[in-house]
Amino acid sequence: MKNVSKIYKDVYALSKINFDVYEKEWVSIVGSSGSGKSTLLNIIGCISNASEGTIIFDNQEITQLKPKELTAIRRDKIGFVFQQFHLVPYLNALENVMLAQYYHSIVDKKEVIETMKSVGLENRMYHFPKQLSGGEQQRVCFARAIINSPRLILADEPTGNLDEENEKNVLSLLRKAHNQGSTIIVVTHDETVAKEGDRIVKLNHGRVIDS
Repeated sequence: MKNVSKIYKDVYALSKINFDVYEKEWVSIVGSSGSGKSTLLNIIGCISNASEGTIIFDNQEITQLKPKELTAIRRDKIGFVFQQFHLVPYLNALENVMLAQYYHSIVDKKEVIETMKSVGLENRMYHFPKQLSGGEQQRVCFARAIINSPRLILADEPTGNLDEENEKNVLSLLRKAHNQGSTIIVVTHDETVAKEGDRIVKLNHGRVIDS
């Protein structure tokens, strides 16, 4: 990522961001509210476009790609874990995870069941989101993120709505994915979560002040 900026009207949400994330690395991005953390994560995840600068993802320059091409990268190479769970309320936990496979043009119920077991939800697969605790919903999100074996996992405040026990569960799942070869980028306010990373990148007013 070189000289990346994000401009809303005349306001720089990000200004001349420069840093690299290496394959199989775990990077924690920290900073106060409004520092640009989520904006940066959305750009890395091909959800939002940079206004200026160059981004190389998996040896491909992505800043000039068409929306359809960016969608393919998100679908094939990136798993997302959000603070707000974004589960489909009328689908059960199993179906919410299968939905990620559907967009990947592969539906393998057996694989989904094994993934649900790996996150400790073998007894909650047929429950709907409103029937699940916050920690259980976050584990559904994590199963959805890893079902297609992404190269990169992006987590935006993944423990922000969780108690201490469920925070430990989510961190354990992130460690497992990291040990299996995924690159991890986590945005967090939580010092404990940040310290799990190989490296901490600090943002302030849209600028990298320490990496």
